[in-house]
Amino acid sequence: MAAVPHPSLFVSLGVGALFLWRMYSRLRRMVGHQKFSNIRPWITIVVFPVLLGLLLLNSFAHPINALVILLGTACGTALGIYGLRLTKFEQTANGLFYTPSAHMGIALSLLLFGRLVYRLFRIYALEGQASATMPTDFANSPLTLVIFSMLAGYYVTYAIGLLRWHRRVVRDAVILQT
Repeated sequence: MAAVPHPSLFVSLGVGALFLWRMYSRLRRMVGHQKFSNIRPWITIVVFPVLLGLLLLNSFAHPINALVILLGTACGTALGIYGLRLTKFEQTANGLFYTPSAHMGIALSLLLFGRLVYRLFRIYALEGQASATMPTDFANSPLTLVIFSMLAGYYVTYAIGLLRWHRRVVRDAVILQT
C-alpha cells in the first residue's frame, strides 16, 4: 500500500501556489502599461502607513526595530521619488496611463519575496526543533522589517506621486477649457 502524504503537505503546497500566483500577478502589473485608478493609490496611502504604524507600535519592546523601520521607510521614500522620475506618464483619449520602472518595482518585490521565502523555509526546516526563530518572531526580524518598510515607503511615495500627477492633469484640463 502506498504511503498517503500528510494533509499539511497539501496545505503547504496550496499556500505556496497561492503565494506564487499573487507574486506573478503583482510582478506582471508592475512591468506594463497601466491605466490610472482613482482608488488604488488611496488604498496604498491608507493601508501601508497603518501597517507601518502597527509595526512601530510593536517595536517599543525592541527600539532597534523602530530605527530599522524608519530607516527602511526613508530609503523607500527616496526610491519612490526616483521611481516616479523613471515613470512614463501618458494622457490619451482612453484615459490616463503610466508605465512604471519595471526594474525598481520588481527588484523591491523580489527582495521581499526572497526574504519571506527564506523566513518560511527556516520556520519549516526547524519545525519540531528548539529554535530561537519562532513563527511569532517573524515581524521582529530587523532585516524583514527594513525590507518591508522600504517597500511600503516606496509604494506610498509612488501613490502620492500618481495622485499629484492626476491632480495636475485635471487642473491643466480645466484651465484649457476656460
